[in-house]
Amino acid sequence: MAKYESQIKQVPYSQAVIYSKISDLTNLESIKSRLDDPQVQPEIPADKMEQIRNSISQMEFTTDTISGPVGPIGSIAVKIVERTPEKCVKFASTNSPVSFKLWIQVLPTSEEESKIKVTLDADLNFFMKQMLDKHLKVGVDKLADTLARIPYE
Repeated sequence: MAKYESQIKQVPYSQAVIYSKISDLTNLESIKSRLDDPQVQPEIPADKMEQIRNSISQMEFTTDTISGPVGPIGSIAVKIVERTPEKCVKFASTNSPVSFKLWIQVLPTSEEESKIKVTLDADLNFFMKQMLDKHLKVGVDKLADTLARIPYE
């Protein structure tokens, strides 16, 4: 198993508000409309916008699962396997070429602010680790950055 941890990110929302959003994956369906947000568009390379838009439009959300195409990997699905109220949501892959677990931890820093950390534990053999190591390190940080920037209310 290979473990990747994001940097800790500050989020200007309370622990309860963040947890309620990330513990029900249907709440994340709003990312589909965020691509049209003028503040988000400059952050996405123009040559990747159509590909990202197509991938996100094909994503499916339920309370406990999210599934959809991910670049050259193909379609993947993850499921919430554990919820620790207001502190942590744990996910596991259910349809993926690589088995993995993902944790999103939320801790309060004040009544109205929190910090988030993303941890990925992937079942990689030696060769896959060599090929994916850099991408997974960047990926967990990008996920943490995204979680720190989305509007929770």
